[in-house]
Formats: sequence, C-alpha cells, structure tokens
Amino acid sequence: MTIRYARLTTDDGDALVDFLTGEDWPFHTGGRPDPTRLRERFDAGGFDDAQTRTYWQVTPAGRTGLIRLYDLTDDTAMFDLRLTRNARGRGRGRDAVTWLTGRVFTDFPTVTRLEATTRQDNRAMRRVLTVCGYVKEAHYRRAWPAPDGVRHDSVGYAMLRHDWSTGITTPVDWHDTPEKEAASR
Repeated sequence: MTIRYARLTTDDGDALVDFLTGEDWPFHTGGRPDPTRLRERFDAGGFDDAQTRTYWQVTPAGRTGLIRLYDLTDDTAMFDLRLTRNARGRGRGRDAVTWLTGRVFTDFPTVTRLEATTRQDNRAMRRVLTVCGYVKEAHYRRAWPAPDGVRHDSVGYAMLRHDWSTGITTPVDWHDTPEKEAASR
C-alpha cells in the first residue's frame, strides 16, 4: 500500500476540524476536541508556524492520520500522532513515526532530540516507538488525566539525532541514582 504525507494547507481548516472531531482518541488528553476552539487555533496558525508543522497521512483510502510536529525551534522537538480507527493496527503508526523522525532530523538541523509521550496503557504506540528505535527515558506515575477522571501513568520516549544518523542506540543509564548512596548511609 502506498502511504504518503502531505503538509496541512491554509485550505484544510474544515478537513482538520472534521478529522479531529469525527473520531474518538482514546489515548489523548481531553477526549474529542471542541470544533470551535480547533478552528480558532487553526486560524491563528497553531498548526503551522515557525515552531509547528502538521501533515496528513494519506493512503488510497484517503486521510488516515494526522502528525503534528512541534517545538521545532528548540533543540528538543515533540510530536502528536493520530490515526483513524480503521488505520490502527495496520503498520501505519510505524510508517508515520519512521517518516516523521526522518523529516524532523532532515529539515530541522538544530533539533538534537525528538520526544514522544504516551499513556502507559497505549501498548500499540509504545511498541511502535520501540520498533522505530526510540528509547524509554521516563515513567511518570499518574500524570496523564483522562476524560473519565482517571489518571494514568505517562511514559516518555526519545530518539537522539546521533542514534538516528548512526543506527546505534544510546542506552539510558538507569543505575546512576543517588538513592544507592543514600541507602548505604
């Protein structure tokens, strides 16, 4: 299947609102977005400016995903990925993360890290990040509020430009904690 990525245009406001309000996003904070606020944010440039780029994932079936890259003027950028219910579980997340990682590191030379944060129970996204070479760097307990009031653990992953360009993963040193020193006193 052919998957391509197309940058959001100034004519895409209605399509963006329809896309984001037409699906349930079970692993995103806030649930289904408010259409009026989305449109206001779009009109104000909140989806495409110096710090932000937004892309459609397009297949022969149409628009199946939305990628928002942000903090692109910082040395650490982040992304948000949303796939339609029908696109999930078909390898499209892996394709999107591979594509967006290359896009960020190719187009934004000052970015040295690309981070992603997801809920602990979003096993599909965690698997995609791992397969794409991202390394788990953080685990935040009860940090992700869900629309139903439940707070979930949040998990942070990152790709370093060095790791992406060399294909060699830099591991996290999980055994450098000062707690060991304090416990031995």
